[in-house]
Amino acid sequence: MLAAFKQKYIGDRAFYKRYLFLAIPMIIQNFITNFVSFLDNIMVGQLGTEQMAGVAIVNQLNFVYSLATFGMVAAAGIFGAQFYGKGDAEGHMYTFRFRLLGTLFVTVAALFIFAFLGGDLVSLYLTQGDSTSNINLAYGYAMEYLHIILFGLIPFAFTQAYASIIKETGQSFVPMVAGLSGVISNAILDYLLIFGIGFFPKLGVSGAALATVIARFIESGIVISWAHSHTNENKYLVNAYKSLVIPRELVGRILVKGAPLMLNEVLWAAGITALTQSYSVRGLDVVAALNIANTINNLFNIVFIQLGGCISIIVGQYLGAGELERAKDADNKMIFFSVASCVVMAALMFMVGHLFPAIYNTSPEIKALATSFIYIQALSMPFCAFSHCSYFTIRSGGKTLVTFLFDSVFTWVVMVSTAKLLLAFTALPIVTIFFIVTFTELIKNLMGYIMVKSNVWLVQMV
Repeated sequence: MLAAFKQKYIGDRAFYKRYLFLAIPMIIQNFITNFVSFLDNIMVGQLGTEQMAGVAIVNQLNFVYSLATFGMVAAAGIFGAQFYGKGDAEGHMYTFRFRLLGTLFVTVAALFIFAFLGGDLVSLYLTQGDSTSNINLAYGYAMEYLHIILFGLIPFAFTQAYASIIKETGQSFVPMVAGLSGVISNAILDYLLIFGIGFFPKLGVSGAALATVIARFIESGIVISWAHSHTNENKYLVNAYKSLVIPRELVGRILVKGAPLMLNEVLWAAGITALTQSYSVRGLDVVAALNIANTINNLFNIVFIQLGGCISIIVGQYLGAGELERAKDADNKMIFFSVASCVVMAALMFMVGHLFPAIYNTSPEIKALATSFIYIQALSMPFCAFSHCSYFTIRSGGKTLVTFLFDSVFTWVVMVSTAKLLLAFTALPIVTIFFIVTFTELIKNLMGYIMVKSNVWLVQMV
């Protein structure tokens, strides 16, 4: 029995070498990105609760835009990984054009929405349960931050289009270097511009936004310049800008397979944002505490986020090459490794999570609330890891309608609905409600297990 278990779930040295060679640069990049986000959050938090809440609200809205761009590149990425695995550089090039045009389309739409409806969206998070002065202050800081970060959306779109296809070729080190350069620049500029160090002006919330915009231009510049100066490794760029034409048949296939995925990313992000908005009816303290807890959670969940993302690349390459049994074998081993790694990360987060809220310049009540949220998130992490791996497994085979039901529909129908019902019709404490909603993940685990075991995702599409 032990031998059978090891054969099914434990890989050899060559397997982990390939897997970790792809994953480690992505994990390092994501860790530093989230660590700098954590530092950014602390620096803004030193300004006051209203500033921290205002920035947190805008970041929730920006999260929806970010996931919309991810959805656009992921739709083409389903085919891109398989084209690369097959050795079809021309097909790979067409998926690049789709990503570029798609992310720019999403960005233009986001700029319009944020410019004309941003104030209305921010107001959804500000409940009358707080004092009028607190609401007005938080609203003002949110709009101040929003108006500046809009300038960083276009370079962000270019970064996603390029970085996603570079990773498919196994060159995850380059996006890591670009990401590190961006986040380190962001951290330094945050410190200088928020607090007015040296000859830099003291800009507060505006300084945090300006630092983010500059960092996005730096990251984008590095990724684009490297890609075009290394066309031997990036053959899809050789004639990429000769025109922006994409074969109609491929566009149709990407849209048929990718539309549920694109829609899923947007609706899932909107669902998470709606969930935060639901919790916000209990006041600004809850918004601030969730902001602290989610920032800490993002530091610890990078392992399963990136290991799960690697599944779609490696399994997608095997599927594209027609090696279905190798795809299935690799998937089993990667899922097990991801969940096992997250048991360790969850234990670490549970042990040290209470130390982080103490760093913030906010009330003891908010710190206590944030600590409770962190404990709950730590307990749920291994279950979230399994759901995440299941999602990328199903997606790698192009079963995007299934992933749509599994991800965004679940978020809205189960998580958001449960939160809204409990908040509207019960007097349960917010921590209890947060626990119940978070552990609806167990339902998703059961769904994921059934779908992965059914092998419906073992499909070669190119």
